[in-house]
Amino acid sequence: MSLKFTPFIMLDGHANEAIGFYEKALGAQVVFKQTYGESPEAGGTPLSEEAKNRIAHSVLVVGDSELYVSDFEPGQHFERGDQVNICITVKEEAEAERIYEALRADGKVLLPLQPIYFSPAYGMVTDRFGVTFQVFTERN
Repeated sequence: MSLKFTPFIMLDGHANEAIGFYEKALGAQVVFKQTYGESPEAGGTPLSEEAKNRIAHSVLVVGDSELYVSDFEPGQHFERGDQVNICITVKEEAEAERIYEALRADGKVLLPLQPIYFSPAYGMVTDRFGVTFQVFTERN
């Protein structure tokens, strides 16, 4: 089984500022950054200019590690404690489903496991211990 864990920091409109901070403080290098306005799904629901400029996803390389930083989706409820998630990356949809189902037992579904423009099977769940996981399946 091939599995990768990546810390995922989610902020409420401050992701760009945090990215700049981590570049200076940690020597992070930004290898990918996309706003909600640039995402393929942006054409569905009209977004305000502020929402379009929020960071939908970014990948920073820090030494031998990766760090993901984004803003919460416009309109998504923000609570303290939800800021750091663990992104689990797998290669197979069946493995994503197995992990997702195991984590959601006695937990809380935040986003059902489903195909989305960047993954054939992606979902978010908070487990019974209050830890939030994003399950991400790579495209083949």
